[in-house]
Amino acid sequence: MMKKILIIQGNPVSPSYNGAIAEAYRKGAVQAGAEVRMITLNELEFNMNLEGGYRNKLPLEPDLLKAQEAIKWAEHLVWVFPIWWGGPPALFKGFIDRIFMPGYAFKYHKGKLFPDQLLKGRTARMITTMDGPNWYYKWFQGEPAHKMMKISTFALTGIKPVRITPVDLVGKQSEEQRKKWLEKIEQLGRKLG
Repeated sequence: MMKKILIIQGNPVSPSYNGAIAEAYRKGAVQAGAEVRMITLNELEFNMNLEGGYRNKLPLEPDLLKAQEAIKWAEHLVWVFPIWWGGPPALFKGFIDRIFMPGYAFKYHKGKLFPDQLLKGRTARMITTMDGPNWYYKWFQGEPAHKMMKISTFALTGIKPVRITPVDLVGKQSEEQRKKWLEKIEQLGRKLG
């Protein structure tokens, strides 16, 4: 059975190593027989500020409506983004703020502590890049971007399991090391997970 995979590439800079990572995963997944779609956030047109919050919501732009449809279509979501100042770039966070809305990703009911998880049945992988060492990000910074996505976003909306692949020391890697990482990411794509 063909697996439906959506890759969301969240680096606002283009071209980027994140773009190469997303392409390597896509290549591996296609080789394994998956149906793959890709969203590159810096190619979308949308206001990344959730003006008015949930009460006075902005209408979603056409690119965000298409992104929501793609997420609903997918069985497996692959999120590729850099870690900047401990978290994702503003473009990435703005995308999450705008599309993971009540009624789409989750739904609260009066008197219930936890919401209905409207994105159940999907799995995810995060592939993050950072210039520092992963051990420092994990043990000294507490992995804020990983936790934000895995616990505050995915767990709330029902996406699980979530696997994380951190690619660290990116600015210090040789071309050979970067190529090896791309080969590893392509293998992940071939495993469809």
